[in-house]
Amino acid sequence: MANPWATLGIDLHLEPAGPGLRRGLTDALREAVRTGRLTPGTRLPSSRTLAADLGIARNTVAEAYADLVAEGWLTARQGSGTRVADRAVVPPADTAPRPRAPARPAYDLRPGSPDLASFPRAEWLRAARRALTAAPNDALGYGDPRGRPELRGALADYLARARGVRADAERVLICGGFAHGLTLLAAVLRARGVHTVAVESYGLHVHRDLLTAAGLRTVPLPLDAHGTDPDVPPGTGAVLLTPAHQFPLGMPVHPDRRAAVVDWARRTGGLVLEDDYDGEFRYDRQPVGALQGLDPDRVVHLGTASKSLAPGLRLAWMVLPPGLADDITATRGGMDTSGVLDQLTLAEFLTSGAYDRHVRSARLRYRRRRDALVAHVAAHNPEVRVTGIAAGLHAVLRLPPGTEQSVVRAAAWQSLGLHGLSVFRHPDATADPMDAVVVGYGTPPDHAWAGALEALGRTLP
Repeated sequence: MANPWATLGIDLHLEPAGPGLRRGLTDALREAVRTGRLTPGTRLPSSRTLAADLGIARNTVAEAYADLVAEGWLTARQGSGTRVADRAVVPPADTAPRPRAPARPAYDLRPGSPDLASFPRAEWLRAARRALTAAPNDALGYGDPRGRPELRGALADYLARARGVRADAERVLICGGFAHGLTLLAAVLRARGVHTVAVESYGLHVHRDLLTAAGLRTVPLPLDAHGTDPDVPPGTGAVLLTPAHQFPLGMPVHPDRRAAVVDWARRTGGLVLEDDYDGEFRYDRQPVGALQGLDPDRVVHLGTASKSLAPGLRLAWMVLPPGLADDITATRGGMDTSGVLDQLTLAEFLTSGAYDRHVRSARLRYRRRRDALVAHVAAHNPEVRVTGIAAGLHAVLRLPPGTEQSVVRAAAWQSLGLHGLSVFRHPDATADPMDAVVVGYGTPPDHAWAGALEALGRTLP
């Protein structure tokens, strides 16, 4: 029977070396403290535990500890054990200085994140407990590379009800964020002989870079007063769109153009990649339904919990046309890269109704912020026009010609995180450039929203 203390100790990696065990152990401990590997306050294993782990006599460890206490490297107090002494640690001479992290802005209005302070921690914890209690033992194994069946089934039901997606659980695949899903799709497209993907004139350069890294060329679609024009260039094998709420300009794809891009896919055999990044957040009317509902065989629907819950969960999903799921599964190496416990929790969150309650509450909160933004700009900056506000977590503030860069510089002086519209423009876009800034009103916590509005007002014309 194992001694009970064997399971109560803590691990410590040491490699004693030298003419004797005591001296070798003392030197190894001293070097670990001197170089900072063992930081001040670190608790060391008991002499009995360390002796058993190293296969040496307990007295040898006790004597080494006593030597280092006498030298001032360690401290030993009754009831507190042996710890590294609180003293200045001099790093090795060859250690290069670490670059300083850029200062965080006092107010962050960059788009792409929800209000993380409003994450439903208590509800999520309750859902996690219920999910873990009910989970079968094999849920903690490697599992299905497409993701946990509980979450795939819950998503199929939710997306059908809330977004008009036509799919069953067999065509849902869980991935570790939108970028992960797009990377998998890009690899499959390239393997199928696709060389060119059409994208919107304004969008995230990160997504364009992922496609380029997979060996695909991106070409911008035309843009006019009605939004993106799906006049797809010849030779294009796929189209990446944000049809419900274009990022970052904010308008939905016109109904006629939604039908046109699906007709293009049917006619050419191409695929439409639908980024439904914030489809739940519509304020002035019912949400625009998913494009995938027009043709589930030609449209890949991609969604994420990053905007509705938190990007740190790294939970996203794809609803795939027939035949594509096997290729995607093979591309990811037969392994599910998303956390099983978070998948089970999200499944419980969806089926219990907690997700719907959270989204509806968040929708009201973000709408109040949007209304405050519009009112503040109208009152203090009448030369600025607010657009793209019917949905989502950001707005576009149209500026007088030639003022975008000066506004972005002024924002930096105000310690305000703010992106100009130009950073989202495709390098080959032919549409006339617009001077504007993109304001993410979902990011600041509630207590900072009034201050963020004041700082924004001081930067605008």
